[in-house]
Formats: sequence, C-alpha cells, structure tokens
Amino acid sequence: MTKPFQFKLFQIQQDRCAMKIGTDGVLLGAWTSIGHQPQSILDIGAGTGLIALMLAQRSNADTIDALEINEEAHGQCVDNFESSDWADRLFCYHASLDEFVDELDDKYDLIVSNPPFYSEIVSSGDENRDMARQNQSLPFTELLGGAAQLMSKDGTFSTIIPYKEELTFLKMAHELNLFPKRITRVKGNPESEVKRSLIEFQFGNISVTVNNLTIELERHKYTQEYIDLTKDFYLKM
Repeated sequence: MTKPFQFKLFQIQQDRCAMKIGTDGVLLGAWTSIGHQPQSILDIGAGTGLIALMLAQRSNADTIDALEINEEAHGQCVDNFESSDWADRLFCYHASLDEFVDELDDKYDLIVSNPPFYSEIVSSGDENRDMARQNQSLPFTELLGGAAQLMSKDGTFSTIIPYKEELTFLKMAHELNLFPKRITRVKGNPESEVKRSLIEFQFGNISVTVNNLTIELERHKYTQEYIDLTKDFYLKM
C-alpha cells in the first residue's frame, strides 16, 4: 500500500484513485472564498476528497457533500472522510452529476469542482478516442449546468480549468446567468506561460477582480503568495 499524503491536519490515501493529489486541487481548495460563510458545500468530482477536506478545515459549514462517479475513488473518498476530524460533516455520494441534479431539490451555498480535463496533448494517437475521453466524464456544459441548478441564489461556484479554455468557459457560463466574480491566472514560474484559471462565479453580472499567481520563483523556491495561500495545509510551508 502506498503511503498516504500527509497534510497538517488530515491525511489522504490515494492508491485507489486515478487522479492523484496535485497542485490544481490544493490551489482550488485554498483559493476558494468562504467569505460568504457557506453553510452547505458541494464538491463535484471529488476524487480523493481533498478539496472537501480542505474546505472542512477552513469553514464552519454544517454540510459538506461530495460527488464521485468512479467506484474505487468513491470508496477511497469515503475512507478519507471517515478518518478525518470532520467525518460528521462530510458525505460522499456515488453518482453522476446529472443523476444527482435529477434527484436533489436542495441548493448549496458553495459549489467547487476540479473537473477532469485532458487539456495537454492528445496522447493515444487516436483523435476520436481522445476527444471522447476529454468530454465523456464531465463535460464543461454539464458541469456549468449542474452548478447553476444546484447553487443557491446568493451562492458561489469555484473551479480551476486550463487557461486556454477560459474564454469559452466564461461564454458558456454567461448563458446560464453565471458571471465571474474573481479570476486568478496561474503560472508555474515567472518565465512560464499562464497554465490555469481559477474562477469564482455567482449569479448576475458584477465587476470582476482579475489577478495572477506564480507558484515558484525557481525550482522548489516558492513565491510568498503561494506560501501564504497553502501554508495551512502543506507540512513544509
């Protein structure tokens, strides 16, 4: 059995999950705003349960639900929740987003998702297969539609996507009356190009705050901004 990933206040077993812990998930869990004091949170496509656990550590929400369609990952997420200090506030559903939307009348004050995207290069040489892989598990249209249906009227939806998808994603959101409140564009180091967009949405058009975040000044030398964002979680920050 592989060793768990140890954070300051919880640990994550990830041997049964295809999506291992990465910078994207930690960024989203730390960056997501809880200034509106959400009492109910939903993590769509929870994987190991990392983001839900980070939000349990950061917030006083009574209800923190997660949704995971993959059976192995769902089982692992449940185990990670149960072994944490916040087990009584965390619950993981084994369902797809569209099933969940159909069956649920409740609304959430905060929705988060680190959606699956194969944003880098087509890998298998079979373009059709790769297109299917990119879209079948949770296409952006389904993610945004589900978030719009499950979010309370004063709620927020936070996500992280490839920067190159940002404009398309914002247009799709606009059609659902979801507008960006904050956008943070992330790059690995001062010389690299912007790779990710962290976006927080709400209903109704308001002015948006846009900024940038650089993770490292050089290899393993982190920027102060990144340290400030993640120091409550990473052991060595």
